[in-house]
Amino acid sequence: MSVPAAPPFQCFASCNSLIAVAKASARHSATTVEIWNRHLTTASHWLDLLAHRRGFAKLCRVQQTLIHKLESHGQFAPWWFLGIFLAATFLMVWRLEVLSAKGFEGTVLGTLVMPYCTGMGNLIFTVILGRSGGSGADVMTNSLVNNVTNMTLVLGLPAIIWGIKILPAKSSGPVKNRKKDSGKTRELNRLSLMLTLLAVLFFTGAVWALGRNGRIDFNEGLVLVGLFLFWQCFHMFDVLKNNVRQGKSLGWSLPLDLALLAVGAYGIYVSTDWLVNWTSHIQTGFVSAKHLGWLSGWLMVLPNALLAVYYSWRGQPETVYASQVGDSHVSIPLCIGVYALYHTMALPAFFQVSMLILLGATLVHLFCVMLFGQLPRVVGWVLLAAYGFFLYKGLAG
Repeated sequence: MSVPAAPPFQCFASCNSLIAVAKASARHSATTVEIWNRHLTTASHWLDLLAHRRGFAKLCRVQQTLIHKLESHGQFAPWWFLGIFLAATFLMVWRLEVLSAKGFEGTVLGTLVMPYCTGMGNLIFTVILGRSGGSGADVMTNSLVNNVTNMTLVLGLPAIIWGIKILPAKSSGPVKNRKKDSGKTRELNRLSLMLTLLAVLFFTGAVWALGRNGRIDFNEGLVLVGLFLFWQCFHMFDVLKNNVRQGKSLGWSLPLDLALLAVGAYGIYVSTDWLVNWTSHIQTGFVSAKHLGWLSGWLMVLPNALLAVYYSWRGQPETVYASQVGDSHVSIPLCIGVYALYHTMALPAFFQVSMLILLGATLVHLFCVMLFGQLPRVVGWVLLAAYGFFLYKGLAG
């Protein structure tokens, strides 16, 4: 039994998408399919009834009116929705700064919270294509473009311009206690970053191994989602442990922060859904359905690039590093796994080459952080060259 298709901008589309994933799971177990479908259909029915109650129906009508008004601008409509996407993303980043002062600091901030702010677009893109039966190759391309760009271009350019130093330069003179504490904090951040880079190696290697036969199916997707959830649980307990040790709490305003993050996430959903539908109807030129995976990947890297510039300017190199690395965990393995729960994923032709570039770039970062405590400028140029090779193999190959 399939889930009835919800209207494209219905307020409860996200809930129904989760139900659709669960139903896809049920179809793979012959002994439980009837029970799962009965309960999930009932849940979907109640959600639809709730969505059509007077208050929610009015909200949906306001939303539809706003969308139609933006669409009336003709050729400028895509720019309006692009602006909504960026505004929603930066709303999430704003609340991220607030959470930063409440215990989500350093690399924990980058690994646990920031990926959901910058990687929300990738996850929503995956759910939209999964629910609509879109191409799995586009989802994989989106994830590869996101991760390779983060690990090469977005980290390489700040290294060339400002330099990314995780550890401060050693001083031969007397060191005050404050400087000692700062050096200890940076050393801890370096160790945490090395663990995060090892996770990128592990996740990327897992996807590469599972996809060597040219596809990723439901069972393999379940494994990838499980790996991501375990990794996030590990970091959640790390945050709670640090807060107890330091006597911090997340504060009374946490529900407000989460509500604003939800508003930002919904803005990303609405804008991404419209932009995907708009691009899918264009059949000629570079901005067309043929390059949907590339275009969406670059769009969703843009907030990461701006964050890299911002945190480099603020002198927080560990957050620059961890935000890009942590965002990679959302695309690979989470987005790949979520799409595989909907449909078997066919892989693009440049999958193997892209995986080798991604694995190689991650090893370079791990080596530089471990031995030098920084990303040297010359390595930044090497990463830019690797990104150029990736573009050549993916677009010209």
